[in-house]
Amino acid sequence: MFNKVLIANRGEIALRIHRACKEMGISTVAVHSTADSDAMHVRLADESVCIGPPSATDSYLNIPAILSAATVTDADAIHPGYGFLSENANFARIVEEHGITFIGPSADLIATMGDKVAAKDAMKKAGVPVVPGSGGAVRTSADARAIADDIGYPVIVKAASGGGGRGMKVVECAEDIEAAFTLAGTEAKANFGDDTVYIEKFLGRPRHVEVQVIADGKGNAVHLFERDCSLQRKHQKVLEEAPCPILDEATRERIGKVCADAAARIGYRSAGTFEFLYEDGEFYFIEMNTRVQVEHPITEMICDIDIVSEMIRIAADEEMSLRQEDIEISGHAFECRINAEDSGTFTPSPGRVEEFHAPGGLGVRVDSALYAGYSIPPYYDSLVAKLIVHGRDRDEALMRLRRALGEIVVSGVSTTIPLHQKLADAPDFIASEFDIHWLESFVATD
Repeated sequence: MFNKVLIANRGEIALRIHRACKEMGISTVAVHSTADSDAMHVRLADESVCIGPPSATDSYLNIPAILSAATVTDADAIHPGYGFLSENANFARIVEEHGITFIGPSADLIATMGDKVAAKDAMKKAGVPVVPGSGGAVRTSADARAIADDIGYPVIVKAASGGGGRGMKVVECAEDIEAAFTLAGTEAKANFGDDTVYIEKFLGRPRHVEVQVIADGKGNAVHLFERDCSLQRKHQKVLEEAPCPILDEATRERIGKVCADAAARIGYRSAGTFEFLYEDGEFYFIEMNTRVQVEHPITEMICDIDIVSEMIRIAADEEMSLRQEDIEISGHAFECRINAEDSGTFTPSPGRVEEFHAPGGLGVRVDSALYAGYSIPPYYDSLVAKLIVHGRDRDEALMRLRRALGEIVVSGVSTTIPLHQKLADAPDFIASEFDIHWLESFVATD
């Protein structure tokens, strides 16, 4: 097992990794920008190293600075968390070349799954169902039109290296395909440095369902069932739940096995997530996330498995102890992503937190690095807390969610807590009658 792990991240996920390490008897190193010198993960870590000014480019994305921090502190492993460098194949490769263990999959697999075209091809070969599409990169507007005509409208043009809704254009008719192809490529180049795009069939009212897997890179893999992440705004997840309330047991077992078998077949190592669109009883692969997910706590709640600790054990080359027959679903869980944003306009709201009170009680968990007096910096993602609740069934978990939302206090800055309170009382949400477009309409008409 490792003696010391450097946590190459910030905020609640850095604190989450720190806690897992401490429970395993592992020392931790926090890295931070000058803007995060008083952050909670910095205060709690055994050691801390400042790696640059506030800009993420000069700090949390600064590979030489992070490697220097690992070297001077004698860290023998690096956990990247999510975001920042977590899915940067070059970072993973450099870490390993410096004799430090990267807690995650191999650089080659990160690269493959980071390219959505290559990922789809790999998943097809591994037996995972995919959305009908171009089958590879689309190079010219003429090719885009021919492919879209063959698939049938509506279609969506996507950046191969994209994410977060950037470089994505929905096209309803043939007259608009060439302009959408050009615009998507331009956006992709500006945001990701790569103008490669591909084309898929656009599904009208799908759910977003993802399957959590853990694999050891030696042919052993298990699935931890699925999460429903359909409540999204501008392709950003807002509220998730596990398991998906509309799947029957046979469907759940089928897609879980498909994903676990695929992870084993491609030699995947660490925790990973297969993301799908689900419509009319069919799953269509979107992408694989080669890191721990923001919403991993709801899976932990229903499976009673510490996903971060499993990642660390696998990276340390310990024998994988999980067996599929031992993993069962217990109850239901929700997670609310609480952002420092105005709940109506979604304008970021950095600033000083005057009061912070986390709700408690049976089945309630809060993953947050907030504290009273902390100043939320304006330089990073606005996620400041995750409220997670668990109940014996969906109804109990929902009642617990409402109660916890009524208890949590974050003053001094605006947050999205009011939006979550409205969602918890929305009839369509209560009845689980929604899709990936529903939240946009709900917010627009609220």
